[in-house]
Amino acid sequence: MRHETETPATLDLFADDQPQLTGTERIGPQSVILRGFALPLSESLLPALRTVVRQAPFRHLVTPGGFTMSAAMTCCGSVGWTSSRQGYRYSPQDPHTGSPWPQIPEELVTLAQAAAEVGGFPGFVPDACLINRYVPGAKMSLHQDKDETDHRWPVVSISLGIAAIFEFGGFERSDRPQRLSLFHGDVVVWGGVDRLRFHGVQPIRQASHPLLGEQRINLTLRKAL
Repeated sequence: MRHETETPATLDLFADDQPQLTGTERIGPQSVILRGFALPLSESLLPALRTVVRQAPFRHLVTPGGFTMSAAMTCCGSVGWTSSRQGYRYSPQDPHTGSPWPQIPEELVTLAQAAAEVGGFPGFVPDACLINRYVPGAKMSLHQDKDETDHRWPVVSISLGIAAIFEFGGFERSDRPQRLSLFHGDVVVWGGVDRLRFHGVQPIRQASHPLLGEQRINLTLRKAL
């Protein structure tokens, strides 16, 4: 699918002096990339993120098929997403600690609601935030976010740290995906008719970010219950 853009169409994702993009790119009928949308809050989000990680440390989950995910994960919110040999599920408790998940930081909820409204989904109230940590070489295979109860609400995905290639596909795993560069501060919103599109992240290339070093943090907020 050709997507509309207010920004340059071709960029070197791994250039030393990558320019920061701004504006909105439409990547599907109800899907957008909001370039640089999170930048005004990116530094203030980091202390809140550290607080979450202290309560619920990153871990590498195991899939039902027995594979260990290369991206480390934790969660915050009323429920958190988890995976094991028994399947995928949302749980009100962190299975590693037995405690409730940390609350979603207020500034993160505000950011997600603002992005969702720009993306065409006013009234979004997330109750779960999945936090993925990618180091060089880590990836996320094509998958659908379909464990949520109500698919009317969008997924809001915030990128922090080093750049990534985001794959945004169709409704079958075999559909050829778009390959989209995501940078620090970019926010992707997809929902409505696009809600169940397959998506993933290509292996992260070696790089370093001034604030986060050699890692990418991806926060995806959704309405799970």
